Amino acid sequence: MHGFAVALTPYHLLLMVVGVLLGILVGVLPGLGAPNGVTLLLPLTFTMPPVSAIILLSCMYWGALFGGSTTSILFNIPGEPSSVATTFDGYPMAKKGHAGEALTAAFTSAFFGALSGVLIITFLSGWVADFAMRFSPPEFFGVYLLTFSSFIGMGRQSPIKSLGSLLLGLGCAAVGMDTVSGNLRLTYDAPQLLRGISFLVAVIGLFGIGEILATMEEDLAFKGLPSKLNLKVVFQTWVTLPRYWVTLLRSMVIGWWMGVTPGGPTAASFMSYGIAKKMSRNGDKFGSGVMEGVIAPETADHAAGTSALLPMLALGIPGSATAAVMLGGLMIWGLRPGPMLFIEQKDFVWGLIASMYLGNVVSLIIVLATVPLFAAILRIPFSIIAPVIIVVCVIGAYTVNNAVSDVALMLVFGVLGYFFKKLDYPIAPMVLAMVLGDRSEEAFRQSLLLSRGDLSIFWNSPISATLVVLSALLIVLPLLARLLRRLRGPAELRST
Repeated sequence: MHGFAVALTPYHLLLMVVGVLLGILVGVLPGLGAPNGVTLLLPLTFTMPPVSAIILLSCMYWGALFGGSTTSILFNIPGEPSSVATTFDGYPMAKKGHAGEALTAAFTSAFFGALSGVLIITFLSGWVADFAMRFSPPEFFGVYLLTFSSFIGMGRQSPIKSLGSLLLGLGCAAVGMDTVSGNLRLTYDAPQLLRGISFLVAVIGLFGIGEILATMEEDLAFKGLPSKLNLKVVFQTWVTLPRYWVTLLRSMVIGWWMGVTPGGPTAASFMSYGIAKKMSRNGDKFGSGVMEGVIAPETADHAAGTSALLPMLALGIPGSATAAVMLGGLMIWGLRPGPMLFIEQKDFVWGLIASMYLGNVVSLIIVLATVPLFAAILRIPFSIIAPVIIVVCVIGAYTVNNAVSDVALMLVFGVLGYFFKKLDYPIAPMVLAMVLGDRSEEAFRQSLLLSRGDLSIFWNSPISATLVVLSALLIVLPLLARLLRRLRGPAELRST
């Protein structure tokens, strides 16, 4: 209640609205994203009181997450890395004329995911902080391995194609300077590759440019997509959402786990989507425009993004890139993250937690009110909107590192994305490997350094052993399923 007294002032409410609007703008522009947006805004907060500054930054974070979902659904361009999984079913829904339903489902499930993350911070901060302390490099590697394996064992496409896509992504992630030894890898004496291949540049090319090339080939009429333009769609969608409560709860749990451990929002959204596809009765329809395929990644994404702030506040360990930027802000404001922060800076901690509740409500109201406006964009003919999308993609790719070479890389990945679509290769495993490749390799090598090369370190602790065993089961799952189908075939023939 003291926190709400701190947050519920006209000045702080105004900061919430401004932060959400700035965040939506940052999230809609591919290449910026929440970490970059918060970084750009951070210098403006140095003269503000710490509570006001963190309220502005956190609300910008929520807005950026919502904005990234918008472009993923409308244009198949993820504004945020964690919004990639939303494109798999969100964009097909928009193409069918259900953009309003997809946006409403995304925003509402994101709200519940974020709200659940705040509840975790409020009531379970002590227990969760103790659990997070049990994670060391072997446990982190187990989390990443389980995420990779889920796409091989639960993917709709061929496991061989998924594995090939995954390996290509790991190869792209290895380009640049080795984070452990400092050696250069796969740069081929090109100075542009010294900093590696940016994940955002690759995603903008694979999804943005690749989709435009495919659309130009498939639909030369360049017509606008049909869309409904009234708030009635919002209420109709809300009526259907309760039937997906199991998916919602499961995705919340995945988001909490990946946010606190920390696996990050991106890994949470991919893992939640893969598990939802496997557990759903309509799993074979995922990728063609299923509402459940939007709810699962969005809920996990926001649950992880919110709960990632818990280890940052309680332990000084950021659970995401944005949390790392906010951690730097705490240091600049003279605050020391850790258990004593909850005792010494009660106004700051509980004012921040109260602002999370209020900021999410403000975000939901603003984005739902603009659903008809977002859906109306799809009525613009493709011949007009395509050049705009290309310009936005070029600007987004350039602003990642302020380098023209990144624009050329984006075009290369755009062509690659086009061929992936034509040959029915899944893009998701490649994108996931590019996101988590560095982290998984770093955790693997740190584990071997700790054990002096002994691989048994991965099953010495109950947590890492469980994760590795689950990963192995997911990898062999397609082989077991194929073997069962072969055995069942002759048995059915004999019975007939």
